[in-house]
Amino acid sequence: MKIKDIDRIPKHITTIGGQALIEGILMRGPKDVAIAVRKPNNEIELKKEKLNTLAMRYKFFKLPLIRGVVSLVESLSFGIRALMYSAEFFEVEEGEESRTRKQDNEKNGFLKEKWKNSSLYGILQDKSEDIEIGITLIVSLLLSIGLFILLPTVITNLLKDIIERPILLNLIEGLIRIVVFLLYVVVVSKMDEVGRVFEYHGAEHKTIHCYEHGEELTVGNVKKYPILHPRCGTSFLFMVMIVSILVLSFFGWPNPIKRLLIRLIMLPVVAGISYEINRLIGKSRSKFAYLISYPGLFIQKIATVKEPDDSQIEVAILALEAVLTDNKEEDRWK
Repeated sequence: MKIKDIDRIPKHITTIGGQALIEGILMRGPKDVAIAVRKPNNEIELKKEKLNTLAMRYKFFKLPLIRGVVSLVESLSFGIRALMYSAEFFEVEEGEESRTRKQDNEKNGFLKEKWKNSSLYGILQDKSEDIEIGITLIVSLLLSIGLFILLPTVITNLLKDIIERPILLNLIEGLIRIVVFLLYVVVVSKMDEVGRVFEYHGAEHKTIHCYEHGEELTVGNVKKYPILHPRCGTSFLFMVMIVSILVLSFFGWPNPIKRLLIRLIMLPVVAGISYEINRLIGKSRSKFAYLISYPGLFIQKIATVKEPDDSQIEVAILALEAVLTDNKEEDRWK
């Protein structure tokens, strides 16, 4: 992959970013967030909401390092909510198990009638989606901790009798974490359903490239641009892994329990530092900035981004147009 694969001189570097969904795309602009989904009947459903982030409400959450952690948590929340929304359009036909469950629910329906008008029922109805998202976030976090933090440190710990220098152990642990991450994204990318999502990921990147170069957002114009983008979330995840090697090296190689606790406690710090580095790289047009972002671009190329078709590009265009404002300076990368 050469530098020419990515045009490093756009006319307008934007903070607008997106996420691929199930047959759709989420776009987040300076004031709004939009979700566009291609429904089974081939129509595009567009949902748009005003942003009301913590940084918009409180200046404290705009501070360096703090803003990176908050942005990461909010992005995860937005992403899970959007994935759940897009999945609703593609429910699997009811099977025997779900039919049985439905019959059981109907038998016990009188229980719902007895308390559905209570205040508790109303609260649960209002909060059900937030509860589901919260549970999903917790489960996702636990799986990530197990796969990308616990597993690498357990494997590296087997070498502590051979390698005594803590800095080398932390380096090996970081390299194992990167290998596990690469294997994970490559394996996941081979799944057909995930492959479709990665095609929408490519449509998102192409559309943002087109917007940053000042061209009209048409399918023909968007198709000209590359599927890789240096300010992708994949690059951020890779940066987190690199920064974690440097930060965690200061804590030596304590016993397994302390080591796990240190990694969990320092995770927000690592995320905050990685976010600030990405901000600097994102607005730079130097070859050095490109070289720093190269590993993330490589991961995109081998796994997380694929070439989209015209219908997927149409969805990306609709989602992006929905979050644009009259003043382009509002979404400029600063």
